[in-house]
This record gives sequence, structure tokens and C-alpha cells, in this order.
Amino acid sequence: MLKLLIVCTLAAMSAADIAEEEDVLVLKKSNFEEALKTYPNMLVEFYAPWCGHCKALAPEYAKAAGMLKAEGSDIKLAKVDATEESELAQEFGVRGYPTIKFFKGGEKENPKEYSAGRQADDIVNWLKKRTGPAATTLTDVTQAESLIADNEVAVIGFFKNVESEDAKAFIKTAEAVDDIPFGIISDDAGFSKFEVAKDGVVLFKKFDEGRIAFDGEISKEKLLTFIKSNQLPLVIEFTEQTAPKIFGGVIKSHILMFVPKTAKDFQDKMDQFKKAAEGFKGKILFIFIDSDVDDNQRILEFFGLKKEECPAIRLITLEEEMTKYKPETSEITAENIITFCTAFTEGKLKPHLMSQDIPDDWDKNPVKVLVGKNFEEVAFDPAKNVFVEFYAPWCGHCKQLAPIWDQLGEKFKDNANIVVAKMDSTANEIETVKVHSFPTLKFFPAGDDHKVIDYNGERTLDGFTKFLESGGKEGGAPAGDEDEDSDGVKDPAEKSVGQALAKSLSDGETGPLYWTLHHP
Repeated sequence: MLKLLIVCTLAAMSAADIAEEEDVLVLKKSNFEEALKTYPNMLVEFYAPWCGHCKALAPEYAKAAGMLKAEGSDIKLAKVDATEESELAQEFGVRGYPTIKFFKGGEKENPKEYSAGRQADDIVNWLKKRTGPAATTLTDVTQAESLIADNEVAVIGFFKNVESEDAKAFIKTAEAVDDIPFGIISDDAGFSKFEVAKDGVVLFKKFDEGRIAFDGEISKEKLLTFIKSNQLPLVIEFTEQTAPKIFGGVIKSHILMFVPKTAKDFQDKMDQFKKAAEGFKGKILFIFIDSDVDDNQRILEFFGLKKEECPAIRLITLEEEMTKYKPETSEITAENIITFCTAFTEGKLKPHLMSQDIPDDWDKNPVKVLVGKNFEEVAFDPAKNVFVEFYAPWCGHCKQLAPIWDQLGEKFKDNANIVVAKMDSTANEIETVKVHSFPTLKFFPAGDDHKVIDYNGERTLDGFTKFLESGGKEGGAPAGDEDEDSDGVKDPAEKSVGQALAKSLSDGETGPLYWTLHHP
């Protein structure tokens, strides 16, 4: 008894040595292993104080820690300032912020990457799934009612025989979904209370129609599709917290309404938007973005919009190559939105390609300025070898490259066969060239075959010179090969457009572009 008392006292002393901020443990290299011994199940966020995503996560992370503490859970949330604790960050392979890892059973090796949303409920549900059953056994109606009342979305399986094949498929589905709680009930009173006549699955939610029953043959694949298609509201606001759900869903066609929440007709616009959404459920995700929010301004820029042009509608597809569409009319009515979306689903819309006007002095300087409207005429001139930098004004690598690119233009300004040019790819798009990262460097050799060569060599004046003098052979690769930085590593912070948008979730500060632009 005395030995047990000593052990408990030492554990309490160790726990007291670990500081807490809003119920979140503050870890350092000096107390990390002790924390793992004291709290075997621990979710750890590696963050940077300047990181926008980290700042947005902080209140939800603290809220989740408080929720678990209030429940008496043995799961703890912790955080590590990776800029101060660089050894810890390196040990656990931290390459972006925030990086969140789950340590289970006190094991330091091979922690599991956190993969759910960034709201408190998402975090808590994910952790419970990692430490308990995938689906909670609900022994009575009260437990089922509590599960529904305590969560934004909950899925309950009604099975008289919990060992049936359908029930097993339900459990497998629960194991595959991280951010939604599942329950399973076989009690007759449960069937009666929720008006379920036979074995089946019901998704309960605190929005839209409130509940929806799965209809069809039960299988893991079909249930997953059903849940992904119904777990979000008909219309969802784009925010830091909702972004993982938006991009992690199965619906890759998104219609965006940019509208200021402070507008007098905001609710009218929302009503029209929601009315149109009803007919495209499961096909197009309807999202609205508050155009007054400062963090959203780059998103507007990405779609070629200015704040004063809102409200406005745009549609985007997040397939292998991203494509944007613009409606013919700017008037936002349910009828116009339905017409626009119907034309899209029937394949009758042409992509909307942005272009600035051609500057009067576009060819005045050694580095020529290209826009969408003059790109093909210049780049595919059969008599010229054209070397183009596709850049973004906010891109750090592009800013570093700028003086070298100017030197290259100066060096070849008197060469009648070579053109050095640049194009702002955030404001100009072309159908023949897809830009996946900034800066992207492409060479368009003279000829009539419209050949394109990617530059993958060193980003130096000497490297560029050898490339041009070799006709695009030294340091070049056929267009479409993976583009790398000069050190051979693709820099995730400069990912953009189709490639980044095609990825459903972010890696640290990277991710789908109109999410990334929210907190660059």
C-alpha cells in the first residue's frame, strides 16, 4: 500500500512539473518523455507562433482539451513550439505547421498523424475512435439521444442482430470515418423511438433536414459515399475550420458565392443560393465566402475578383487539373444559379480563363510581360525561342528569382531569336499550359509544333544561359515531368493551382490553393 502511495505521489509530482495553458500541456524536449509516461494517450501539436493555421486552430484545440478534461478522459492534448524545440521537431519529422501527431500507449515511436478536421468536436471524436470502439454500443434510447444531442453529426446503425453482415459492414464504415461518432443499437425501444421499421442506418445532423436514412444495399463503400455526401450542410461557409471537410469530401465540384455578410441583402442571397443547392446535392458543393474578411482577399484575387465586384458566383472543379467557370449573368437568383449548374453538369460550359489587358509597354523592357491575351502569339511564335517564368507576386521564390531573371533578359535582349518573358499566373490563365507551382519555368522552342520544355536545372544566370544556348537541352525535361527546385526537393510552400487543389487536405502550411491563400 505504501509503495502504491509513493508511485501515485511521484506521478502527481511529475504531472505538476508540466505546465498547462488552457488545459493544453506545454511540452519541451526536457519534459516530453516524462509527459508520455504520465499521459500515455497524448495528441501533440507542433506549431510555429507566426503560423496563421496554428493561430486559427488554437481556440478549437484548447476547447477540445477542455471537453476531454470535463469528461474525465485520460487523453491529454499537448503542444510544442517547433521553432524553439527544433530537436523534437526534427525527431518527429515536422516539415510544416501545424503538424499534429497522436502518441498511444506511451509509445514514442511511430505516432499516428492526425487526419480529421480542425474543430473541437472533430478532434475529440477522432481521439475517441483511436482509443475506444469505432461504434459505441447504445444500450437504450437515452444513450442514443445523448449521442445525437452532443454532436453536430452522428450516425446510428439500427440492427436487431449486431453480428449480421450488415452490422459488420456498418462497423467497418465506422472504423474508416475519423470525424463523426457512430453508435449501434438493437433495442426495440430504439427502433420505435426513432421510427425505424427495419435494420438500417440513419445520419442525424443539426442542420438542414435534421436526419436522413440510408436507402439501398448496405456495404462499406456505399455507406461511406452516403455519409460524405450528407455530413455537410447544403450551403457551408468557407473557413479555416470547415476547409478540411470541404476538401476532404467526395464532391470535387464547388460553386462559390462571394458575398459580404454585412450586406443588407445577405440573407436574401443566401436563401436564393440554398434554394438552388437543393437540386444538386451530392453533385456540387455550395460554399459561401465572406468577401469582407481580410484573410479572404487573396481568394478573391485567385478567382479574378475585386471586393467591390461582390456578390459574385464562380464554379471550380478540383480534379487532376483544376478548371474555373464564370456565369454569364452577375444577378444572383436561384433560377440563374440552377441554369448555370445544370449547364455545368451537362458539360455545356466553357472554362473561364482570366487575363489582364495587354500593357502598352509589354515589350519595352528586356523581360517581356505576357498576359492571357498575348501569350500564345508570343510564346508560340515559330521564329522565336521563348523562355517564360510563370510567377505569383506573393511567392518568396519568385522574388528571389526576379533579379536573376532580369539579368537573363538583359543578356539576351539583342538576340533576335530568343525572348525572355514572365507572366503573373495569379491573374492570367492559358488553356495550353497548366501551372502547378511557383515559379514554373517553361521553354517554347521555335517551330510550328508548339513544343514545351520544362526547365529543371539550377536557378542561376549560368544555368539559364547554358539552357538557352543548348536549345533547351541542358537542364530541360519534356513538359509534364515533375518539377523540382534546384536542390532537388519540391518546395511545398510554393504549390499552387491544380496540383494543390487536387489534394484534399493540407500538409502544414500547404494545401488546396483557395484554402492556402486563406492563411498564406
